[in-house]
Parts: sequence; C-alpha cells; structure tokens
Amino acid sequence: MYGLTPFGRNRYDLFNIFNDFDKDFFGDTMPMNSCRTDIRDDGDRYVMESELPGFEKEDINIDIKDDYLVISAEHKTENDEKDDKGNYIRRERSYGSYKRSFGISDVDSDGISAEYKNGVLIIDLPKKKAQEPVTKRLEIK
Repeated sequence: MYGLTPFGRNRYDLFNIFNDFDKDFFGDTMPMNSCRTDIRDDGDRYVMESELPGFEKEDINIDIKDDYLVISAEHKTENDEKDDKGNYIRRERSYGSYKRSFGISDVDSDGISAEYKNGVLIIDLPKKKAQEPVTKRLEIK
C-alpha cells in the first residue's frame, strides 16, 4: 500500500489520488470540470461568466430552447510529425466538449447578449419586467 501512495500526502489527500489518475491517464489539457460558471445578480440583470479556456469563439454555441439557455463547446486538435519517409514520429489528438444548461424563466430572452474574450464567456441576461396585474370589468347581462 505504501508504494502506491505518493510521498507528501496525508490521510485526507487519499481521495485526490483518483484526480491525479485522471490527469495522468487522460492528460491535463482539458480538466473534467473546465466550464466553471459564476452568475451575478446586478439588480435588473444577471451576468453569467463561464470559463472556457482553450476554446475559440467559433467552437462555442449558445442556444435558447423553451426556458433554458444551453452553452455547448467542442474543441478538436491534431498534431502530426513525420520523418523524411512520411512515417509518423509522433501523432497526437485531443478532443473536448462541454454542455451546460441553465433555467432562464425570469429572463427576457430577446435581450440576451454575449461576448467571449480571454477564455471567458460573458452573457448578459436582462430580467423580465414585473407585470402589473391585469384587471378586467365584465358586463352583466
């Protein structure tokens, strides 16, 4: 058992061994939980910031369906190195995709806007205006 546990870990870090296994086996280029999202309430609007490092703007899609906002991103890379005869010396491929859904029932979906810079997707979500109750008088026959 001691040979399997790296030095410098205490008993509380035992469960992090599995996280290190993921990094070593799958590579550390795209973490499993890479689409970290913060949502801030600015009074009349929500501001959503999603971290999507390594993605280009063209790799990201934002869709609105019913009362849900869906963020999806897909990234593919291929690296080929060949010798003089055309034989592969190195060939690596990586693929990553993420998809998150958020309920937006209290958001004015026509006013949503988004921008992407420095690996962060910023979405401006204006809140629906409060509607006054509608009163109607009925005529008695």
